[in-house]
Amino acid sequence: MPNKLVETIGRQAQRYGRREAYRFCWRKDGEWLSTSWEEFAAQISVAARSLAMLGTEEKDTIAICSPNTPQILITEFGGFFNRAAVIPVYSGSSQEQFDFIVANGGARIIFVGDKHQYPLAYRYAKAHPDKIDRIIVFKNSGFDFEPDDTLSISWDDFIRMGMEAPDEIRRLVEQRSERGLPDDPATLIYTSGTTGEPKGVTISHANYDAAMEMHLKALTTVTDDDLSMAFLPMSHILEKAWTFFCITKGIRIAVNYDPRLIQDTIHAVHPNLMCCVPRFWEKVYAGVREKIASMGWLQRMAVRRALKIGRRRNLDYLRLGRKVPVRIEREYQMWDRRIFSRLKTAIGIPQPNMFPTAGAPLSDRICEFMRSVGINVKIGYGLSETTATVACFPETGYTIGTVGKPLPGIDVKISPEGEILVKAPTVTPGYYKNPDANAAAFTDDGYFRTGDAGYLTADGSLVLTERVKDLFKTSNGKYIAPQALESRLAENKYIDEAAVIGDQRKFVTALIVPNLSQLRQWAAREGIPTDDTEALLRDARTYRFIFRQIEEVQRDMAEYEKIRRICLLPNHFSVMNGEVTNTMKVRRPVVARRYARQIEAMYSDDFRV
Repeated sequence: MPNKLVETIGRQAQRYGRREAYRFCWRKDGEWLSTSWEEFAAQISVAARSLAMLGTEEKDTIAICSPNTPQILITEFGGFFNRAAVIPVYSGSSQEQFDFIVANGGARIIFVGDKHQYPLAYRYAKAHPDKIDRIIVFKNSGFDFEPDDTLSISWDDFIRMGMEAPDEIRRLVEQRSERGLPDDPATLIYTSGTTGEPKGVTISHANYDAAMEMHLKALTTVTDDDLSMAFLPMSHILEKAWTFFCITKGIRIAVNYDPRLIQDTIHAVHPNLMCCVPRFWEKVYAGVREKIASMGWLQRMAVRRALKIGRRRNLDYLRLGRKVPVRIEREYQMWDRRIFSRLKTAIGIPQPNMFPTAGAPLSDRICEFMRSVGINVKIGYGLSETTATVACFPETGYTIGTVGKPLPGIDVKISPEGEILVKAPTVTPGYYKNPDANAAAFTDDGYFRTGDAGYLTADGSLVLTERVKDLFKTSNGKYIAPQALESRLAENKYIDEAAVIGDQRKFVTALIVPNLSQLRQWAAREGIPTDDTEALLRDARTYRFIFRQIEEVQRDMAEYEKIRRICLLPNHFSVMNGEVTNTMKVRRPVVARRYARQIEAMYSDDFRV
């Protein structure tokens, strides 16, 4: 019997027929092309036959390294029809990361997006000619293959193979799909490796089946009339599991190719569903605050009144499942027409439904603001090892400051050391070919060790405090949660990135990457030259200005938590240099090594601004 994800494709094609399944656009200002469920199912069938033609066997692995494209989904499901597992590789991976993941996962067929990922696969294949059978490039134009490359073919050539496949290949794929088992590996997602070498997380079809069932029961406000934007990389477990949920629910998907173009694509598509990371909302919030600050006092008073009514309606009543008084509802609708609807339209989501948000802490202030204006930011928590969601805001009864309540069927408990432990049918059966990691990852009674610190409130909500391995202790014995502090700093429009320092140090410091665009605007107003970035960052006036921003952010914090000194950096932390993961989490050991000189300078006795 086919696995449920395989069955879903045929079922949706029969149910929805010519109705839109997904839409896609390759470039800015290009045409969005729509594909029906019937066409989507046919594309998958052809890809499945093409994979079989290339020699894919049951239990093989296939690697995909690409920006978001529909071809990722077509290839994944084509793999599922062959009982093969898919290894997603972040499109921005370094050669070292790419080589490790492909080699460890044992993929002999590699799919890449365009000219940016092709060299990764080409160089790997050239260095390991006995390990790679074929490279397939999704984008058919814009670059040429290397002259000595005999392995690579275009997507069109790949599809042609499946269309011309003989009947025995068709029967072979059908037989394989019928033999599918829930325990079959579906995906190998490699962890980001903040504290060490990446590990391949095995996600089985049974894991996905359980996750789909849980979310179908929990997410009662979504329907097949909704439109979701695939914004986060499909190599990220949140986007991957969410996209599979959309397919299961019959929700249309708009695939965003280039995350840098999200401001354009979101206005072209107007999704009402979209997975987000906190940084997206932090930028939205900073822009709104700047707009409010530029208003006259009457307008600011109107905004404050609108937000007060928004909080009353959405947080004091609807959040608790209480009926909204008529007077408050009427006033809210008035402010929604005058202010909130304009804000949502300006963002590109005029009819928002729900926006799952996870991956890092989102400040309570931003969450409350978005909820007050009618944007359903659904805070959640999960990991690759748990097939994404462990907990999320319920429709009612959620508490801001938590990551919601565990989904039904997920057992969460807290270890004596404060670590979050999870047992559920969505938990991975283990790391790929890594028995040592598996032994360390599970307790004797079968709970998965998340590596995150937190606690459960009296009503069963989960509060996430910090990665256990990220917590550090000052030389005074005080524990500091750097991610929480970095999240608060990100609210400020003048700060793009921050890495908090302080492990075994006498006080807390931070490496700060300013928002150079905003900083230059401030400097121009102050008469400070802006043409030389490094000189601007060395200027004592700049230091004092940024430090004042930080002081404002941490005004209500304990003294031992506060940042005492900072260092301004001209460049963002880099994935290629290993300073951050592909999901933009700080790799603290790497940052500590790379910026050792700057860090030591902040702790020197002769430190000067």
